[in-house]
Amino acid sequence: MWEAILHGFVLALGLILPLGAQNAFVFNQGAAHGRFAKAAPVIVAASVCDTLLVSLSVLGISVVVLEHAWIQTALYGAGVCFLTYMGFAAWRSKPTSDNGEAAQPKSLGTRKQVAFAVSVSLLNPHAILDTAGVIGTSSLHYEGSEKTAFAMACILVSWLWFAGLGIAGMTAGKLDPSGKLQSVLQSVSAIVIWGCAVYLGYGFVRSLAG
Repeated sequence: MWEAILHGFVLALGLILPLGAQNAFVFNQGAAHGRFAKAAPVIVAASVCDTLLVSLSVLGISVVVLEHAWIQTALYGAGVCFLTYMGFAAWRSKPTSDNGEAAQPKSLGTRKQVAFAVSVSLLNPHAILDTAGVIGTSSLHYEGSEKTAFAMACILVSWLWFAGLGIAGMTAGKLDPSGKLQSVLQSVSAIVIWGCAVYLGYGFVRSLAG
């Protein structure tokens, strides 16, 4: 049992750590709002989306995705378009004040927080493929209560991570009232997202050639 829990925890942590659209959005909204209650919608939405992806993967969606080449090709193609767009959105949303200097990032209302969080979580084929291919496949090693424990450990990581990320954003926002750090992070996030798009593009070409 403990082996399954540790396996799920470490595996999920490794998948969620890299900088991407989802992490950047949660962090930036934490910095923009400055209060946990205000940023709670984006934290909960991102966590629920990850919970859904993990649950579906453990229940067997990974087998469907990995056994049908056309599904992978479609996901790769959609991922290139989606991440390219998200990269431009992140680059263009760098906060600036009226005099052109860095300013605090724009805070979003509850509905927009949830909508954006859901889009960067569930409309990101890279996350879907990672969850299905890594977590879903790894869960096949377990059965019954051990598989449940494995899944719960993966889900726990998501909830803890996004809560911590939101709090880190709030702290950064208070320490950097000028918003210069946020501007730099937005640029870095855009570059990383474009890098993911290139990676998916390579996978798309390979899937077509295969």
